[in-house]
Order: sequence, then C-alpha cells, then structure tokens
Amino acid sequence: MESNFVIQNAIGSLRVSSTKQGLIGDSPKDQAEQIKRRAEQLSSVLNTRVEIVKWFEFTESASGELEMQPILEALEYCKSSKNNVKYCFIKSIDRGTRGGATIYGQLKQMFSKYGVQLVDVYGVIGTQMVNTLSHLGTKYKWSEFSPTWTTELLEAERAKSEVRDILTRLIGAEINYVRMGYRVCSPPFGFINEKIETPNGKRVTLIPHPKESVWIKRMFELRIKGTMTDRQIVQEINNLGFRTRKHFIRNPHNRMQIIGTNGDNPLTIKQFWRYIESPVYAGVSIHQWTNNKPVKGQFEGLVTIEEFNKANRGKLIITEEKGQIQILKKQPKDWQLKKSVNNPKFPYRRYVMCPECEKPLFGSASKGRTKYYPAYHCNKRGHHFRVSAEDMELAVQTFVKGLKITPQYASALKEKALKEWQKRSADAKNDVSELDKKIEELQLELKSMGEKVKILSAPIMLKQLESDALNVQNQIEQLEKKKNEKEGEVINLEVILDNIEYYLASLENLLLGSPDPLKRAAYFGVLFQVAPTYQELISGTAPLEPCIELNNVFLKGEGQMVSRQGFEPWTKSLKGSCSTTELPAL
Repeated sequence: MESNFVIQNAIGSLRVSSTKQGLIGDSPKDQAEQIKRRAEQLSSVLNTRVEIVKWFEFTESASGELEMQPILEALEYCKSSKNNVKYCFIKSIDRGTRGGATIYGQLKQMFSKYGVQLVDVYGVIGTQMVNTLSHLGTKYKWSEFSPTWTTELLEAERAKSEVRDILTRLIGAEINYVRMGYRVCSPPFGFINEKIETPNGKRVTLIPHPKESVWIKRMFELRIKGTMTDRQIVQEINNLGFRTRKHFIRNPHNRMQIIGTNGDNPLTIKQFWRYIESPVYAGVSIHQWTNNKPVKGQFEGLVTIEEFNKANRGKLIITEEKGQIQILKKQPKDWQLKKSVNNPKFPYRRYVMCPECEKPLFGSASKGRTKYYPAYHCNKRGHHFRVSAEDMELAVQTFVKGLKITPQYASALKEKALKEWQKRSADAKNDVSELDKKIEELQLELKSMGEKVKILSAPIMLKQLESDALNVQNQIEQLEKKKNEKEGEVINLEVILDNIEYYLASLENLLLGSPDPLKRAAYFGVLFQVAPTYQELISGTAPLEPCIELNNVFLKGEGQMVSRQGFEPWTKSLKGSCSTTELPAL
C-alpha cells in the first residue's frame, strides 16, 4: 500500500524569463502541474513516493554566467542535510539554465555533490545510471555514467543557441526601428508610448502625457521668457503640483513580487536642467543604437526646435538641414577661457574692442614710482594700443550721456509691455485652472480613502491609510494656498508703464547708476549689435543694437522691436544726432 512507501523529498523549480511571460506564456502554474504529474510518474516507477516539499519560483533570465544562475537559490536549500532532498524537478533543461553545456554540466555536478538528482518533465535527463563493470560485480567513478548525458549536453547547447537566435532577431529589428525614429523603451517624462500603424507595421511612438507634458511645456516657456531664475522656475513648477513618476521596486528573484516604491518627488534644479537640455522634447532621439547621433523622431516634440534653442540660450543648438539633425554645443571664445575675465578693475574688456584688430582688449596695471596705472591694451598681436582705464571710463560716460530715446521707440515699448501684461494675466488664469484640477484629483483620492476605511479592520492598515490621508490633505491645503496667492496677484500696469517712461527718460541712470562696475559694463554692452572698437566709441559711430536689454524684461525671445534708429547717438562729426524717420512694423 502507498502508506508503506518510502517518502523521498523533492523540490520544484519554476522559471520564466520575464513578468510578461509569466502572465501570458509558460506560466509557473502550468510548469507546476506538469512537474506534479512527472513526480507521480517517477513514484510509480521507483515504487516509492516522491513528495515535493518546497517550490522555487524565478522570474528572470538564466543565460548568464554560473554565479548568476537563478537555480542556485534552490541548490542552497538542498545543501542542508536536514531537508534531505533527493530530486530537483524542472520542466526542461532550458527552464533550468540557458547557459550552455558547460554551465549545465557544472550545475548538475553541484547538485549531485549533495545527492540531488535533476529530473525534467520530458525525460531528457535520465534517472538511471549504468555501470560498465556490473557484469564483474565492481564499479568505479569512471565506470558509472548516465546514458542520456550526451543528449542532455546537446539540449543545453541548443537552449543557449536558441537564446542567441531570438536576441539577434529581436535586438536587430529594434536597432533598425530606433534608427528610423521609433521607440523601443519606456517613455521619457512628459510622454507616453502609443502603438500606431505605419508603413513598417505596428510601431511604438510617443504622444504627450496629459499631465506631465503640461509641466514640461511650462518649464520651457518660463525659461524662454527669462523673467525668472532657474530656481524660481523650479519652485513655480512645484507649486503647480509637479511630481516625478512613481515606480515599483520588484524582488530581483521574483519580478512579479513588489517590495517597495520610489519616485513621486518634487522637481529639483538639476532635474530641471536635464529636462531643458533633453532633445527628446524637441522631437529628436539620441540612443546608443544610433551611435549617439541625433535622429528625427517619429513623433512631435512638446516644443519646437526653435523654442528648444531659445530655452538653452546657446548652450545647446539643434540644427536641421536637408533632413539631417545636428546638436551643437557652445564653444567658448578664446578670451572667455582666460582667468579673471570678470575683473571689476577692467569691466569693459569684453565690451570695447581694439581699434587695430577688433579683438578683446587686455587689462593690466603697470607699476609707477608711487602707484599703479591701470590700462586697457593690445600689444600681443603684432601692434600696440593702450588707453588708460580712466580714459575708457570717460569715453563710455560721454557716449551714454549723448544717447536719447525717440518717441516712437518709447511708444512701441509701452505697447509691447501691454501685450506682455495681457499674456501674463492669461498665464496666471491657466495656472489657477491647473491648480483647480490638481485639487479636484486629490479630493477624489481623499474621498476614495474614506471609502476604504469602511472595509478595513486591521489596525496597521488603518494607521497607514490615516497617514496617507493626512499627506493628501496637506497637499490640498498647500495647493489651495498657492491658488489664493495666484488669484490675489495684481499686476499694476500703470506702475509698469510709469517705470518704463522714467528709465527711457533717464537712460543714463539705468546704464551708469549701478555701483557694480561689472553690471554697468553689462548694461553698456547690450546697446550694440557687435562690440564697438574704442575708436568707434569716441567718434560716436558705434553700431547700436536694434533691441536693448530693457526689452528683455518683457520680450525675451520675441524678436526685435525697433531698428537701430530707436537711438539717437551724439556724434562729434555731425555735432548733432542721427534722425529717425520711421519705426519698423512690430
């Protein structure tokens, strides 16, 4: 009877290569049923009862090196003599390992060392040993062998070759699709993957994420506008409810088991810079499979290439010519690489050029008997030019005091200020609308938590739910506070226009009034199309810039406002001013 059978312990090893395969393909449940039937069959053959005392389930690849084989976890269990394991069941050799004949042989030897016999469902692995000296009544280690050993090695090598063939077809196809601009990996922040019908079959592309894309677009918009520092932009985006994606952390030995989460964090300054510099938001893909070269993606970016270039302010520039995409990094000029460029003792070195070679001047102080004599000079390029720092300062002041703004320019600037004020008011309304949506989502989440309380009874779960609810309530209160602040912001247009009129009438105070010499030089520099030479400066013929820095307060990135005739510079030669007859169309 079965009750008189000797019980022999066994373990079952179940493995799938991925979570997806475990759900829709060769699932662990199916493997377990097959192993149970094989154990029953072996029990009848051996006239004993083979009982599976423990199951091991792995959701990972077994094609790596020996130390990376998942089945080694089952071997650890077999090492303990108290478990007394005699058999280790696997569905097939390729479910045990795909490392090839060498690794399979090592694994089988390691199990045999602890008296454990590998058994597969299909009977490829033999359970009997043959002694070539049995007719003589003796045996040696070399005289005992498994008749199926050669077949097992061939099957193990076939499993390894199958992996190589599958990966060659799969990865090869994916490389081609990536080079054509399609996607084969998880979507970047701001996008979601979508399969579409294409001339190349059903392929994956990107479409804007309904929530995340709004934050990304807002980042670029604020960066282009230039009225806020990067840290202020980060704070503004976080006030709109920004959170990174929430990711699940899975058990490395069982990919279907979730052991934690990460993400769901506010925006940081470094992350903001990564978003701004990522070409994918302009519809350009870069991947190691494209040899790290940019390709035009088969999707629309969240911003245009022009907007991307403006937001990066010359640090990164995307160009497109005849379908070819290039990404250029800003190369600093030679003089910008020199030390002490921003020396307050010589603030105009970058803004006034040498009249001989039209290159930046050097600055140094020569030592006299009783004091140092600071001067701007150019004597390292085959010629000699020198002007004292005092004379340079006087030339700048004389030039600036001779400038005035035409009435047409002042009128145009006020008109642009009005348009910008209207745009900002509309942006504020949109921000309030986004905050309302986020508050409504959190309120629904809070309501859902209230419903869960009715069905939960475990104190630990109730405590966790209470903590989550308090967290959501705090987020709602913060968003409502920010909403009230947004609604309470009142931009006084009259004050803005009065300030514009004051500074236009007092241009000298704006350009020369700062106590910081570097700031004065920077304000002075934006007056010109190109940096003037010292000779052009003292003669009053320096090429004035069509758009001055004042415009950046309102018009950053919107193009030119007036022509150079917006200024009337004083000149020695004419002893008067340049006339202004018309204002270009805005």
